[in-house]
Amino acid sequence: MTSKLNGGLESEDGHQQVQMHPPPPSRNKPIRLKNHSAVIESYDSLYRTANPESGCGSQVCRASIWHLTDPRLSYPTPRELLPEDEEALLTSAKEFLEHYYSSIKRLDTESHRARWESVRRDVHLTGTYDLTETELTFGAKLAWRNSARCIGRIQWAKLQVFDARHVTTAQGMFEALCNHIKYGTNKGNIRSAATVFCQRKPGQGDYRIWNAQLISYAGYRNMEDGTVIGDPATVEFTEVCQKLGWVGAGTRFDLLPLVIQASNRLYPEVFTLPPELVMEVPLHHPTYDWFAELGLRWYALPAVSSMAFDCGGLQFTAVPFNGWYMTTEIATRDLGDTHRYNQLEIVAKRMGLDTRTHSSLWKDRAVIEINAAVLYSYQKMNVTIVDHHTASESFMKHMETEFRLRGGCPAEWVWIVPPTSGSLTPVFHQEMVCYSLKPSFEYQEVAWKNFQWDEEDTNTGSALGLLAAGRSAGGRRVKYRFKEVARAVKFTSNLFGKALQRRIKAAILYATETGKSEKYAHMLAELFNHAFNAQVMCMADYDVINLEHEALVMIVTSTFGNGDPPENGEAFAREVRGMANNHHSHHPIATQPKYQLGSSKTGTPLLNRVLNRDQHSLRSFSFDQLQQPSVDSLGPLSNVRFAVFALGSSAYPNFCGFGLYIDDLLGSLGGERLASVICGDELSGQEQTFKSWAQQVFHTACETFCLEDDVNIDDVSATLRRDLITSDTVRFAVVNSQEKPILDIVAGLSQTHAKNVTECPVVFNVTLAKDIDGRKTVHVGLKITSQWINGTRNSATSAVTYEPGDHIGVFAVNHQPLVTGLIDRLGINSTLPPDGPLQLQTLAEQKDGGKTWQNQERLPACSFRTLLSHYLDITTPASQTLLALLAAHASSEEDKRRLQLLATDASEYEDWKHWGFPHLLETLLEFPSVAIDAALLVSQLPLLQPRFYSISSSPLIDPLQIDITAAVIAFKTQGGEGPMHYGVCSSYLSQANEGDKIQCFFRSAPNFHLPTEIERPVVMVGPGTGVAPFRGFWQHKQALQSKGKEMGPMLLFTGYRSPDCDLFVEEKSTMVASGILDYAFLALSRHPPVRKTYVQDKLLEAAPLVYRMLTQQMGHFYVCGDCAMAEDVASTLRMVFQKAGSLNAEESDDFLMQLRNERRYQEDIFGITYRAPETVIANRRQQ
Repeated sequence: MTSKLNGGLESEDGHQQVQMHPPPPSRNKPIRLKNHSAVIESYDSLYRTANPESGCGSQVCRASIWHLTDPRLSYPTPRELLPEDEEALLTSAKEFLEHYYSSIKRLDTESHRARWESVRRDVHLTGTYDLTETELTFGAKLAWRNSARCIGRIQWAKLQVFDARHVTTAQGMFEALCNHIKYGTNKGNIRSAATVFCQRKPGQGDYRIWNAQLISYAGYRNMEDGTVIGDPATVEFTEVCQKLGWVGAGTRFDLLPLVIQASNRLYPEVFTLPPELVMEVPLHHPTYDWFAELGLRWYALPAVSSMAFDCGGLQFTAVPFNGWYMTTEIATRDLGDTHRYNQLEIVAKRMGLDTRTHSSLWKDRAVIEINAAVLYSYQKMNVTIVDHHTASESFMKHMETEFRLRGGCPAEWVWIVPPTSGSLTPVFHQEMVCYSLKPSFEYQEVAWKNFQWDEEDTNTGSALGLLAAGRSAGGRRVKYRFKEVARAVKFTSNLFGKALQRRIKAAILYATETGKSEKYAHMLAELFNHAFNAQVMCMADYDVINLEHEALVMIVTSTFGNGDPPENGEAFAREVRGMANNHHSHHPIATQPKYQLGSSKTGTPLLNRVLNRDQHSLRSFSFDQLQQPSVDSLGPLSNVRFAVFALGSSAYPNFCGFGLYIDDLLGSLGGERLASVICGDELSGQEQTFKSWAQQVFHTACETFCLEDDVNIDDVSATLRRDLITSDTVRFAVVNSQEKPILDIVAGLSQTHAKNVTECPVVFNVTLAKDIDGRKTVHVGLKITSQWINGTRNSATSAVTYEPGDHIGVFAVNHQPLVTGLIDRLGINSTLPPDGPLQLQTLAEQKDGGKTWQNQERLPACSFRTLLSHYLDITTPASQTLLALLAAHASSEEDKRRLQLLATDASEYEDWKHWGFPHLLETLLEFPSVAIDAALLVSQLPLLQPRFYSISSSPLIDPLQIDITAAVIAFKTQGGEGPMHYGVCSSYLSQANEGDKIQCFFRSAPNFHLPTEIERPVVMVGPGTGVAPFRGFWQHKQALQSKGKEMGPMLLFTGYRSPDCDLFVEEKSTMVASGILDYAFLALSRHPPVRKTYVQDKLLEAAPLVYRMLTQQMGHFYVCGDCAMAEDVASTLRMVFQKAGSLNAEESDDFLMQLRNERRYQEDIFGITYRAPETVIANRRQQ
């Protein structure tokens, strides 16, 4: 019995028999591959996509031929592109783009079609086209993945690609190569990297690196006896270097110079590598002391530089790339081969072995000891290296993964099997099939083989004139002595970092509700621009497909409420989570992250709005599902370094929840953290925390990319201290309203905040309650239009304008006496018209080096009074950055000293801020010697942010009216002895009269809506103004019931200090009497002789009823109020489960988590505002 195996025959005993003319396998039939050691089979179907023009034919196998040159990479470059070449180029480009867009799941989309049309147009007009940066990175990684001769491909996704296509000179190429060597060496912790220079173009010369490797040793031939000092493999190239004027020291380990040819030069140029750039390892043996006496050494970085990169039909002829060494490459081949350093016999004799006969196995024993010496020496110097057994095992894992993901893995058995102990490694027993896939790395003709030397060069051996400066304008040869060239090389080696470090892109992404994260992101960019090409983008504007090809990503993000993302961060989180879902579906991993859903005291779900927006993205997701990548399964972001700065308020249980989520998500995808996530608390030293984090991360990033020697840390630190805008670079320009239309308030706010703002007239404004301490709550009704809300929700046909539980954002107007006081203090009346139209402008540099005044888009053209009234936050205490600016404009030494202290000492600043909570006018009055230009001050002030209120009405009662229930915030500063301060928005609403117009916008709160199954019970907990959304709930039930629809039972728990504070008393009584509210529990905490009770106490009293509704009737539980209360309610609910359901503590936690995951436990909570000083004091004491 025989069976076919890859076109051959296999006998019963398993031995393969020779068949003289085996039929080729069907192109549609997978090729069966057997592992003879593990006795398992796999089937390769990937070969179907292979390039048919491989090196082997039907009768000849060329696998053992070392360099099979691609005929398209002939030398020199073709002068013009023929029609058939253009057609072939477009075919290759089309295939590559389809591959690329398939990988990002955008095949045949509008962006794909537009890109293809762009490529076709470019090829038709110019004969070529350019890859985008992400396409280039994708192609280079894929080329390594496709390299059939490489055993170390498991790391292909971690390849760092440096785009150097903008470099056009040999000197620029040299600087890029120095950067590559420094980055790749990484002080011994070798990193895979590729630097891609400009592609081959019709009618232009090629960019070439003449060296086979960036680092190699010279080989000097003795012309008399033919012996070689150094590396015999480089003898011919060494003679080329000497012909070009290079003079070596004549030792065995002289570093060869780099010989580089740019497209615009006829001759190559020679550059000596700075010795400090090349890391070398002296070789010692762990037991043979005499081994060091051999004087052997080798370099740390193997960087191939003579191969070409073929991608999308484009040929890149200068693409050096590196991985790290496998021990046998150095020990067995470089040092052991007879045509190389030939050290086997020398070592064997020192070992005392008999080299006269093969039967002593002296070669085998010597080569093992050389391998041991290389491995020992590299490990001793902490230089990355891998032994051949480990490399073989990793390749088998890679091959297994490739078969699972791609259906095959091209591999050339002759090259994969290590040259030492071959059959002891698993790859020896694995059948492989070799084929060529694109993109690929290809051999090309040796650059100097067909180079046309001038007769003078041949005769005199001097080409330095052309190397250093080419020809003069008249064609005359200009010659320099070699020492002059060397000095120039040394100079450029000192500058190479500054020349090319900027091309390492640092993507800085932010998400924000208030603008503070954006401000910090730009501060971070100013810092990173000292060493990187920092690019700031809002998460909403960032294309996530680029994420896995970034080298460096910095995240600066706030958290909305109790763990939700800012609105402009939702899509980013959703898409990155989709990337994680896709990766983890192919790579099941057991490791769990440190930050899990519900890990805070309340376990509030994060990303609530994101979960609701896309039922297939995050709705059923919890943090314990996040998984971290293992060594055997690199994540898609395995080559991305990242760091996260999370902004938030410690008043919330899920402090900085969204930032923590993003950090965990990027880590689970394989991203490498530059630093642990840092949380900046808006209640305590946030700005100082950010500045400290920024400097730490910048320093770490410079170390990671080997740029620390090129950056002046003092200059960098000063970036965070200095004023980026001065009185000389900012001004107010008077606007002619007839030449430029002035936006009204609604249009201006819409433009500034990117919201759909409208004006809603006040229908009524009544005081609901007022206690003996003067605390009052107002009930304000606003008239709306359905088109406005529907426009914000992209639902123009909807009959319902909003849903109970949604929010309204209100833009307040600053108190006019405060505005007038600032105008007087700044002396505006004497310099500018306070009520005339002005435009804030900044002086910006142009590309040509000139400067021009540009409008600052953050603020519209309007009067100074309008700016202070509607656009700028003048009530929040000044930041430390602003205090530092004021210090620079203080004439009094005492004012300057005090302001500088507050600007630099976080503890002093926090004490000052929370003791007096000074608004801007109070700050300027406290430091009377400060004289600051109004335009400069305005440019540094934050925007006046909208305040959000839960809508306390139902559209079923009146679809064109929204009700707001607001507690008016008022408190005395300085421990109750200072001036009275008022909440900006609540006091504004309390003073609104009927007919006044309020600027506002709508915001959906989909995670606080009534259940879609209206028959389910609803339990509502809302002390104080937390009752606001529940009024909309019971109105909704009332309206449905009037139409004959029955909703499930409703329980309401409210709490107040005294009965005088109770809200909607009569309305609640009516709802209970009519059966709309089944139960209404009231807790009073300051009403003697009634025992002090809170809503938590009432919950425990009703434990059996609440537990039955949640378990037997699948009810929903809602909490609205401040975060401290919500945390206590969550703890109490666990006690309810234990009391009424006899659950233990762990079971109670699990049940609460189940309610959250089923979205039956929902919160609408807000931070502590007027109690912030107490919160900060408590936090600082706890620390």
